[in-house]
Amino acid sequence: MEHVIQEISVEEQPRQRKPEWLKARVPGGENYSRLKNLIDQRKLHTVCEEARCPNMGECWNSGTATFMILGDMCTRSCGFCAVKTGRPEFLDKDEPRRVGEAVATMNLRHAVITSVNRDELFDGGAQIFADTIFEIRKRVPNCRIEVLIPDFQGSEFALNIVLDAQPDILNHNTETVPRLYRTVRPQAHYNRSLELLDRAKRRGFRTKSGLMLGLGETTEEVIDTMSDLRAVECDILTLGQYLQPTKEHLPVQRYVHPDEFNMLKERGMGMGFRYIESGPLVRSSYHAAEQS
Repeated sequence: MEHVIQEISVEEQPRQRKPEWLKARVPGGENYSRLKNLIDQRKLHTVCEEARCPNMGECWNSGTATFMILGDMCTRSCGFCAVKTGRPEFLDKDEPRRVGEAVATMNLRHAVITSVNRDELFDGGAQIFADTIFEIRKRVPNCRIEVLIPDFQGSEFALNIVLDAQPDILNHNTETVPRLYRTVRPQAHYNRSLELLDRAKRRGFRTKSGLMLGLGETTEEVIDTMSDLRAVECDILTLGQYLQPTKEHLPVQRYVHPDEFNMLKERGMGMGFRYIESGPLVRSSYHAAEQS
């Protein structure tokens, strides 16, 4: 059965109550507390906390987390993101070592490294990504490393710095359909994101991307975007429900039913994706270790 997402403007949609399928557990437990202390002691950041991920309790209790490098202030102002916006004044060059130590302490088999955008840096922070990969490899050689990178303003030079460090998975999220970029990702460009994934694939890397649903897109637009990702041979896809982090961010246009997520996964697998994680609470690094 074809599910159609009604196209409406951001201003038109009233605030909606979250359905039952979107409820997540409150963070807690022994492993959660241990990891929280580890992150705080090493003065690190996680996207789990900064972006208010609904899966934080589940993931942290399983001993996994997504490290967010390059600080906690982003130079961009995306309409969906809870990370604070501004002009960072400091570049912590010791951060890669501390991330490497944390990964070793946790004895991770799959580490996910992401970052804020640092558009004020000449390489967008690419060298810090490369240094972090090096520090993890030095301490935990068998750990698989996934990097979720920004677009580096289209710089192939910056992208190659990261790729030369040999991550196992190169992840870059398109986030939404092209029609909504001006509202959702005003400082980004849809074709630039596709080009980044294409460049990584042409260098032989396994690639991954993700979309948020519920921002006003149509089903046809989602399927077209999935098709665009397969056109650049993207291997892995995540599909999840957008959740408004604060009243200042874009409102949820619609809560997408789990059946719809299942339908989109089926369509995507038919397109040739190697792996798709699709569901209301799915985020970029959810079940990341199972996707490798």
